[in-house]
Amino acid sequence: MLKRLFTSNTRIKLLTLFLLNPEEEYYIRELTRKLDEQINSIRRELTNLRKLGLLKTKTKSRKKYYFINKQFVAFQDLKNIIVKAMSGKDDLVKKITKFGDVDFLALLGVFVDKPSPVDLLLVGTVDKQKLQEFLNAEIETEKPIRFSILTKDDFLYRIKCKDQFIHSILTDSDNIIAVNKLEKFIPA
Repeated sequence: MLKRLFTSNTRIKLLTLFLLNPEEEYYIRELTRKLDEQINSIRRELTNLRKLGLLKTKTKSRKKYYFINKQFVAFQDLKNIIVKAMSGKDDLVKKITKFGDVDFLALLGVFVDKPSPVDLLLVGTVDKQKLQEFLNAEIETEKPIRFSILTKDDFLYRIKCKDQFIHSILTDSDNIIAVNKLEKFIPA
């Protein structure tokens, strides 16, 4: 399936547009203008993505509209790949994990453009002061990046107790779980 997903620049542009705008619908001419690509390559890639099951179509006013299939088996995973690639979050994650021993790292809030009590949840031992200095220096936001650091034991206890804060982070499909060494302890 992956070989068929990432084969051309046109497909990457289409995937990015559809996955980052899952509520939108587009018709072919609109896509050619937005993506600055030839109509034949757009049409070919739309057909391929539709055959994969990632896109669906519907007709309105004699125009065929394409939209993302949110029930696609790898929808959220593909969205996370695109989000990470677009925003350089991989580089950010690597830098953050150098501040200590990180067992779990979730990017939420400002990183996924969604209101949240915190923007980062870290589990492990991390130098809080160095992390704060790094975030202030590296990430330009209107408000400071809010983060929470939990010990492994506290995090696992909160999962066991079905803590609402932790549960909401783990179940929100928009959040990006960037590091997860505790997968076996987290219920599916």
